[in-house]
Order: sequence, then C-alpha cells, then structure tokens
Amino acid sequence: MFKGSYVALVTPLRNGRVDEAALKALVDYHVEQRSDGLVPCGSTGESATLSHDEHRRVVEIVCKAARGRLPVIAGAGSNSTAETLGLVRHAAKVGASGVLLVVPYYNKPMPRGLYEHFKTAAHATRLPVILYNIPGRSVINMPVETVVQLAKDCPTIVGIKEASGSMDYTSQLLTALDRRRFTVLSGDDSLTLPLMAIGAQGVISVIANILPAAMAELCRAALSGRYDRAQELHLQMVPLMRALFYETNPIPIKTAMGALGVCRSELRLPLTAMGPETKKKLLAALKACPLLRSSSPRKRGSRTSP
Repeated sequence: MFKGSYVALVTPLRNGRVDEAALKALVDYHVEQRSDGLVPCGSTGESATLSHDEHRRVVEIVCKAARGRLPVIAGAGSNSTAETLGLVRHAAKVGASGVLLVVPYYNKPMPRGLYEHFKTAAHATRLPVILYNIPGRSVINMPVETVVQLAKDCPTIVGIKEASGSMDYTSQLLTALDRRRFTVLSGDDSLTLPLMAIGAQGVISVIANILPAAMAELCRAALSGRYDRAQELHLQMVPLMRALFYETNPIPIKTAMGALGVCRSELRLPLTAMGPETKKKLLAALKACPLLRSSSPRKRGSRTSP
C-alpha cells in the first residue's frame, strides 16, 4: 500500500531542455529529506509539454537515480489508451514501482469509456496502478461507482489520487472500498490533513518539492494518530500551500524553487513566468513560512543546478 508523502516532482529545465543533472540531484535531495516516494511526469512535472522521448527519459532518470531508495510512481496517463499502454510498459521496463494514470482529458469519455480505458491499462501490467481524478484539468469527475467497479475487477488498481476537492467524494470512496487494499491519496496539499482524518493514507504533494521533510512528517504524524503535531504542521504550511496556486501549477512552485536556489524556475510554453504582483505575494509567503525560515532548501545543501 502506498502511503505518506509522495512528491509531485517538477521537471527541471535549462535552455529549453530537461536538466538531467538537476533532476538527479532532486532525487538525492528527496531521499535525504525522507520523502516517502516520487511521482515524475505528472501535472507538476509539465508532462503535457514533454515530448514522448523526454517523458520516457525523465521516468528512466528518476528510477535509476532513486536506486530503490524511494518508490517511484511514474506518471503514465494520457487521453489516448494506446499511448497510455506504451508509457505503462516503459515504466515497468525501467523499474518504476507503480504508475499514475490520469482521467483522459479533452475526449470527455462516458463512464463506460473510463472503465474500459483503465481496465485495459491495468490488465496490461503487473505494476500497481493509481488512478488520478482531477476534474479541474480533465473536465470529467470520475463517478465513484466507476472507481469501485475498477477496484473490484482489476487487482492491479490499488489506489486513487483524489483532486476533486470534495470531502464527500472521498468519503463515498472510503465507504465503498476495501481500505486494506485500496489507498486514497490527496491530490490537494491543503486537503491532505482533512482527508487523512477520514481515512486517506497520504498525498501526492506539490509543496513537498520545497518542504519535503515537513510534509512527510505531517503524513507520518496523521498516520500514527498524532493529530496535534499534524495540525501544527498543516497550519504552518497552509498559507504557502495557497500561495503555490496563485497561478497555474507548476508556475508558482518552480518560481519558489528558483527563489530558494533548489533548481531553475524555467518553464516551457505555453506556461510563462509568474506575473510581478503574484510573484511578490508568493515571495512574501515564502519569507513568512516558519518552516522555511528555520531550514530552507538552500541551507540544507541541495546539489541542484542554480
């Protein structure tokens, strides 16, 4: 069962190309900071603008750099079932621990199409499969009944990254599914603690790119029933969690990482540099975060490219 803090890993860029040295250093950094796992090539990793070759290369680099020290859940979803199958097979080939499959975007498949898409992918691999429900990007909110049927019919489907923002949706999932074999992971940093309070097992986190130890500790505290500590960490991070979505993800998190010296803030079009007013507010939130004041990534000796 996947649980804890999984980092929705950014893809460092340099002069328009994937910065492989910086990516490898990020993996080492998250090992050192005791993150529970890595998720390359998701929304935060700019998968939408990576070429197929770049996508495969990023997953391969992260798996090789992790060297079994952390599990890697490779982003392998697409709005094409055939393309998804290719990415799933590649993830297995290079040593991923599991795959994250987003609800197909743009096509707007009906529930039957969603079922067949995920069933086809799940039956093509022995890797654990994490579904990814994010209606804000894919338009469709996957019906709870579809998730339940997939979990029943496909043994390799073992969890869901839930980013609908609905506590009711998650409650319905947790009521209907066997929590001993099916994991719900929050897809929204600010809802991690509330969702864990009702039975979720962790998060695939954006803020963990800059506060990996704090988010991992929050999850461990919640999983062990130490909710006072989890609440303390949540309240210290929540203003920055909000600031990291002043503009479309991953614009703010990459801006923050550049400001902290973790990696370059370079983005790929059609994403552009953060606007001056929102950047000013983001930098103020970084400065105000007590967890960053006490221990910034720069101070921890990150070896990423400046």
